Amino acid sequence: MSESSKAHKAKAPKTLNFGIYICSTSRYKLVEKGETAVSDVSGDTLIDLLRNAGHNVLFKKIIADDKAMISEAVHQALNMLDLDVAIFSGGTGITPTDVTIETVSSFFEKTLPGFGEFFRRLSFDRVGSAAVLSRAVAGVAKGKALFCIPGSPDAVRVAVEMLILPEASHIVKHARE
Repeated sequence: MSESSKAHKAKAPKTLNFGIYICSTSRYKLVEKGETAVSDVSGDTLIDLLRNAGHNVLFKKIIADDKAMISEAVHQALNMLDLDVAIFSGGTGITPTDVTIETVSSFFEKTLPGFGEFFRRLSFDRVGSAAVLSRAVAGVAKGKALFCIPGSPDAVRVAVEMLILPEASHIVKHARE
């Protein structure tokens, strides 16, 4: 790591406030029906990884993979004064109903192309050429970091452990300059 990167990271916030949005129409329908024990392994994994790293998780919401609902969630995240990072998990595939990437990225002031590039590279080591199907992306807006990651538990673990935790504070620091 370069000396300037070390210096920037040293000045970055040590504890961040995260918001988690699980973009899953099937899970959202269960929540909408009033089911109280909706299984969400990826969401639970996100919470555990972030909290175990010393960060705060302000909320986790299950929403549909729906453009209007995701747009509303992004607006909410960008207007929360105490939120530093929003993670959108799910809806990143290539089916016609996967709209998370298009919706969230339309709010970016700056895109971080390296996030998706490195995520796919790391995924390639685990799943081989199927990694090309991932459209993981990240960007910043209104001084906040926004990450869109696949919804599988392994993808969540790779994204959080290898990219988000090591760089989120650094990203937020620069986004607020």
